[in-house]
Amino acid sequence: MSFQPPKGTDDIAPPQSEPWRRLLRDFDALASRYGYGLIITPVFESTDLFERGVGEDTEVVQKQMYTFTDRGGRSITLRPENTAGVMRAYLAGGGAGISKVAYSGPMFRYERPQAGRRRQFWQVGVEYLGTESPIADVETIVLARDFLGAAETPTELVLNSLGDGVCRPAYLSLLNRYLETKRGALCDDSLARLPSNPLRVLDCKVCAPLLVDAPLMADHLCAPCVQHYEAVKNALTGLGIDYRQDSRLVRGLDYYVRTAFEFVSTTLTTAQTALLGGGRYDGLAEVIGGKGAPGVGWAAGVDRILLASKMTAAPPLDAYVVVEAGRSPLDALRLAGRLRDAGLSADFEPEGRSVKSQFRSAERRGARSTVILSERGAQVRIDGDKADLAAEEVATWLSIRLQG
Repeated sequence: MSFQPPKGTDDIAPPQSEPWRRLLRDFDALASRYGYGLIITPVFESTDLFERGVGEDTEVVQKQMYTFTDRGGRSITLRPENTAGVMRAYLAGGGAGISKVAYSGPMFRYERPQAGRRRQFWQVGVEYLGTESPIADVETIVLARDFLGAAETPTELVLNSLGDGVCRPAYLSLLNRYLETKRGALCDDSLARLPSNPLRVLDCKVCAPLLVDAPLMADHLCAPCVQHYEAVKNALTGLGIDYRQDSRLVRGLDYYVRTAFEFVSTTLTTAQTALLGGGRYDGLAEVIGGKGAPGVGWAAGVDRILLASKMTAAPPLDAYVVVEAGRSPLDALRLAGRLRDAGLSADFEPEGRSVKSQFRSAERRGARSTVILSERGAQVRIDGDKADLAAEEVATWLSIRLQG
């Protein structure tokens, strides 16, 4: 019997995993430079957290969640997204003051598998909690821009405002009256959303051609929402960041208010082109039973970014140690240890195979240099050059040569 990964999941092994490693490493370093600390939340949470936080009428909750009853009779769901869990953790820690956190990990949604859309998918994301300042919105967007730039992923920033609890109700009433005039032509999913969340109908790709004259939230913002939106746009312009306004941009989760944004690939030809999306969610804390706490953030799918990325993996090894007759794999381990202590990546063959076989392994691993260890010392071969050195000198010599 041969087991395969469940449908919509993947094994990601070397060498295909090298771009993953690089992307996750770049994200971690960048988030740290921006002052975002690491947060690790459970892979599964109470189902009620997502039903209330994400929205009972969303497609995520209605169709896509992996939900089960545990041995204690509790309803548990594998996380379909991480913002609700991060906000829960923030509130559990007191819910006071500014908190900037970054996360990375698998999410789960029961979807039809296709390119850039898997049932287990890896997300990275950031959340900026505890402030309503539009500058927080802008900083998260700048961080997203820098992250996608490091991933060598050409994108376009798309921006919108979704209003808030003051101006949105009147707009939703207007939108609902408009949609009622289209009821006979709406798809079943839109009809199901119509009573509780008409805004989500604008997100329907099937019904979009019917709704070209629909009223738009951007035309019905209250004064504070206008001020917030203008502050975000002015700051982006001041920073030289281009964007395109799209008054029909509606995030797929119910908790978003005011700023909403996506970075869309300009090169992908798949159906899914949004690589990173986010926005402000000032009402989420209260929806999940806590005191009010503003927040803004984004999440990005690693799988989809790598589909669009021009990034290639760096050579996986700086050096491969080859041992000749009279030297053993233990000698190779010692020398590899010196190289690793010097910050270089190094490996060797542990079974004492022939020199020819070891050279083939070095070539297969894409090593930038080969170190031949013999009874006379060590010879380093790199870029067509050879250098005869004492074994103790190899790490320093290679560090200078490879790292400048």
